[in-house]
Amino acid sequence: MEHWVYNFYLNNHLISVNLDTLFTMWFAMLFVIIMAFFATRKMSYVPTKMQAVSEAVMKFFYGTLDTMIEGKNREHVPLVASLFLFILTANLMGQLPLRLIHIKQGELASPTNDINLTAAMAVIVLIYYVSMGIKAKGRKFFIHDFSFTGIVMALVEILEMFTRPLSLAIRLFANIFAGEILVSIALGAMAYFLPLPIMLFEILVAFIQATVFMMLTIAYVGSAIGEEH
Repeated sequence: MEHWVYNFYLNNHLISVNLDTLFTMWFAMLFVIIMAFFATRKMSYVPTKMQAVSEAVMKFFYGTLDTMIEGKNREHVPLVASLFLFILTANLMGQLPLRLIHIKQGELASPTNDINLTAAMAVIVLIYYVSMGIKAKGRKFFIHDFSFTGIVMALVEILEMFTRPLSLAIRLFANIFAGEILVSIALGAMAYFLPLPIMLFEILVAFIQATVFMMLTIAYVGSAIGEEH
């Protein structure tokens, strides 16, 4: 499963871009934006079916944040909801809709099967929870005191801070990539019957991985702004 790679030079440096990831990522973002637009366009006290579904989804995000983070936590909803909806859409895209489209350069797959995208999202999470931690605790977010023990603990926590996004990126990438390889193998072995149960299982995995990424993001933000860090 090779990527559709476009190479160009910038100041005598070779730059490679995975165009399939770029296009499918934009498609996933556009889909989420359009759905959000239609869900909030004509809101009323007597909700339509789409408004009722969107309110139930937002209630899920609010409830999860209320459970995992005490105090003021609604400000984190935009990041948490955006990550979950984008990752879920991106995961599902590679299972059915885009498998019907074949291009000369290869197959359009889930953008989340590219480590570059999952790493970028993990970096966004890192920047967000570090900024929230600094906002809540200031200097104490990095170091509690200037004793030998305090400095050692600060170095350990900084190392842990940067390994968390790495685990986020690799977990999401590995699960989606492995699932698409399984489906491709099944398609080659028995094109009509064997892939179906695997694809149904991968739909479940898509929901689970989006939820895991969201829950870990909330946990990291909660640990950054909590009383103990």
